[in-house]
Amino acid sequence: MIKNDLFLRALNNETLERPPVWMMRQAGRYLPEFRALRDKYDFFTRCETPELAAEITVQPIRIVKPDAAILFSDILVVPRAMGIHVELKDNLGPIIPNPIRTMEQVNQVFVPNIHETLGYVMDAVKLTKEMLNDEVPLIGFAGSPWTIFCYAVEGKGSKSFDTAKGFCFSNPVAAHTLLQKITDTTILYLKEKVKAGCNAIQIFDSWGGMLSPEDYKEFSWQYINQIVEALAEETKVIVFGKGCWFALNDMAKSKASALGVDWTCSPRNARYLTGGKITLQGNFDPSRLLSPIPTIKKMVHEMIDEFGKDNYIVNLGHGILPNIPVDHAKAFVEAVKEYQK
Repeated sequence: MIKNDLFLRALNNETLERPPVWMMRQAGRYLPEFRALRDKYDFFTRCETPELAAEITVQPIRIVKPDAAILFSDILVVPRAMGIHVELKDNLGPIIPNPIRTMEQVNQVFVPNIHETLGYVMDAVKLTKEMLNDEVPLIGFAGSPWTIFCYAVEGKGSKSFDTAKGFCFSNPVAAHTLLQKITDTTILYLKEKVKAGCNAIQIFDSWGGMLSPEDYKEFSWQYINQIVEALAEETKVIVFGKGCWFALNDMAKSKASALGVDWTCSPRNARYLTGGKITLQGNFDPSRLLSPIPTIKKMVHEMIDEFGKDNYIVNLGHGILPNIPVDHAKAFVEAVKEYQK
């Protein structure tokens, strides 16, 4: 039994003394201990070495003490397993040297054997579970098919992903074929993560907000929902779509156990759009962690009051920034633990 199960109880819609708290990208560059490992090992070495991935996952549990751990990995391990070459360039982020622009290229992408291509992730899950020693739950994750598609077609990060969108609109058959392959791979991958020991799964749709509501249904949500449907019988699934407030109503009708909300949607609107019952997660602006500590604590308490302490998981509205002082991250977590209503 997990000693601190607040996070899992929130996903079960239980009445709690306080909401649980964790932070997206909590195992990351704001921690000096993380930077020490980053300076020794390149990014994909850290992802692909179970001992390193487990150590990085557990660092924030020791230092910041949130209520859940999230496995250190990357959404781009999935396209790499599918035969799409991905590089990570300093100060540029992920680069795909041969972006997918034709049906012929789509046909070369394959649904892999998960154990052969991503077995190192399952090893990292098992090792992390040992290191956590049932103190807190472990979250596994994957990028949404649309978000992976964006990188695969655009070839790099973008402010608008016009090339990826243009591929969908000019060559929809090829686009849907690639999206389905990513979806099938992601389902197989996440099921193995659950078997290896992950207690819940989060799907990150980082670029869903680039699409119109109608295009979102066609090119993103239908594929996310396939994943939710496939995983819901086996584990709790959280869906986080950045900039996707317009889809919250459809998402709330799915089998997802919780929905992430970014800081551009107020708690009141998020509750209204989702019907007021499903567990919500979010939505503190990551930049707000640069505020003075008393301001952070005050704002966190106000945020909990607005969402309500039940059916709620405290989190940021996106990943923690690299320039956040560790004491400010600790203050964010402490504010939740000090909350009384």
